[in-house]
Amino acid sequence: MRLFTALLIALLCWLGQGYGPVKAQSASTPLAQPSGPVILTVSGAITRGNASDAQGGKLAHFDRAMLEALGQAGFETSTPWHKGVVRFDGVPGKALMQAVGAKPDGMAQAVALNDYASAVPVADFLNHGLLLALKLNGSYMTVRDKGPLFIVYPFDGDAALRHESYYTRSVWQLRRLEIH
Repeated sequence: MRLFTALLIALLCWLGQGYGPVKAQSASTPLAQPSGPVILTVSGAITRGNASDAQGGKLAHFDRAMLEALGQAGFETSTPWHKGVVRFDGVPGKALMQAVGAKPDGMAQAVALNDYASAVPVADFLNHGLLLALKLNGSYMTVRDKGPLFIVYPFDGDAALRHESYYTRSVWQLRRLEIH
């Protein structure tokens, strides 16, 4: 019976019926187009996008639904900007970097709505569990409360993250990531 089940699953996968492991998107497969307002643009050294800049480089425009479709995660942590412990929910940084095909040894220039900018190693997105937070304590963040996107590290999960170098990388009102 096990052999029959295994053969049936293999046949269905071969026929493309959607059973079994999901195939990763190739670097040449463009991202979907946003249907809502673009809240994040990723540019620079990326292999996947959904638009081009004036020089022919790839751009990746994301609306909120596209970001949420990359996956969701959350954690509770204290920050220097909030009273007590708060909950953040949003897109794992790792999922975003994988979606756009950023190289793990690169740097991301994170730029806020007010043009504040900070350099964030792509490795931080991949290895530190940081979020592009969309929600604070269960509610979508507005510009008034550091939204619509906020790069947040799980500060309480690792004492090494409670340092000024990580606090300066925690860009709120994030609008753009330029990968170098």
